[in-house]
Amino acid sequence: MTTQNMLQTVVTAADDKKALNIVALDMREVSGVMDTLVVMEAMNSRQLDAIVDNITEHIKKNGGSIHGVEGVGNDGWVLIDLIDVVINVMTHDMRLTYNLEKLWHDAPEIDVSEWLTA
Repeated sequence: MTTQNMLQTVVTAADDKKALNIVALDMREVSGVMDTLVVMEAMNSRQLDAIVDNITEHIKKNGGSIHGVEGVGNDGWVLIDLIDVVINVMTHDMRLTYNLEKLWHDAPEIDVSEWLTA
């Protein structure tokens, strides 16, 4: 899977489970660790787990591999590592606390709106 295909798969799978405020950042110029960082919100731990499960299922189904999954929904933050794409699924409070978009403010945002159902 290309990075673009992974990103599209992640965004559509997350959107399918009603993830909120999906943001993707192009990390190629600011991080030597990943190409793309994705941050999104879930309303509660059940939805967070459903989003994570749907993303991992769709990545595997489309021929991608998952390097690791860290955290559990009850903690309010799960990180999915696809090597080139790193996904952070967070509750609203966790997202406000850690503010990853501000931390990586030098990274340009990638427009993912075409993959969202509105």
